[in-house]
Amino acid sequence: MIKLLVTGTVAVDSVETPFGKKDSLFGGSASYFSYSASFFSPVSLMAVVGEDFPDEYRQVLEERKIDLKRLQVLAGGKTFRWKGKYGFDLNVAHTLETQLNVLQDFSPSLKDDRDVEYLFLANIDPDIQLRLLDEVHHTRAKLIAVDTMNFWIHNKKKSLLDVLKRVHLIVLNDGETRDLTGEPNLIRAARKIQEMGPDKVIIKKGEHGVLFFDGKYFSALPAYPLESVFDPTGAGDTFAGGFMGYVAKTGDLGFDNLKKAVAYGSIMASFVVEDFGLDRMRRLNNAEIDNRLKSFKTFSTF
Repeated sequence: MIKLLVTGTVAVDSVETPFGKKDSLFGGSASYFSYSASFFSPVSLMAVVGEDFPDEYRQVLEERKIDLKRLQVLAGGKTFRWKGKYGFDLNVAHTLETQLNVLQDFSPSLKDDRDVEYLFLANIDPDIQLRLLDEVHHTRAKLIAVDTMNFWIHNKKKSLLDVLKRVHLIVLNDGETRDLTGEPNLIRAARKIQEMGPDKVIIKKGEHGVLFFDGKYFSALPAYPLESVFDPTGAGDTFAGGFMGYVAKTGDLGFDNLKKAVAYGSIMASFVVEDFGLDRMRRLNNAEIDNRLKSFKTFSTF
């Protein structure tokens, strides 16, 4: 059985923020998720890259407990590329260029490994998410979660709604929540999403924290305050990796433990934005995570 599996993108990014500019930066939703999750649990990564995918990027993933046997390399293809820019409002990414490349031919397959305990469908085409859901033994899965974005909400809403009927949890930001539901109030919007399928809803609000809904239960946490934020790219995927990794580690789906998983997700996201790409995560250790969590508790409880 696979403990924790993520499918999404492994990419080459070009990012510009008010604090710097980086070309040919290692990125992708599955990359950020798996690196973050690996601090808590072994994780299997399912994605596709082209022959141009740099060896040093693969080596970055190999630093952690990340199983790469499901990372496909398509002959003659080029790796997915994204170019984006942020202004001083770091909650908003402006996409300048997207090259789907091999992602257009990505067809994930579990083959004989259909038993997955924890599955995360990172931001990717909902049709691809559906194909993987068709392969998973749902009765054996303890938690199936999904992420999405405005592009899929606007262009593939029917497929996305089909995905939502088959998952336990969705992770999305406040803008995506309002787009999906047409509801400006986030609490009412979360209840609408629960009616679409997932019992659990996580709404990320960037520097303003996170809302968590689990059935009739509700929790809200602030974001960890930071003096220096260099690159918010991948923060949401890093959050999801920390959340799912901690849940996979503990195996506890009770509300109190899931709230703690949300806190760990927030802490992991607070680290990744302190540098470009995965650079800060590569310098991270478990003692730093535990110390920041303790600090987080002191100002988020009363």
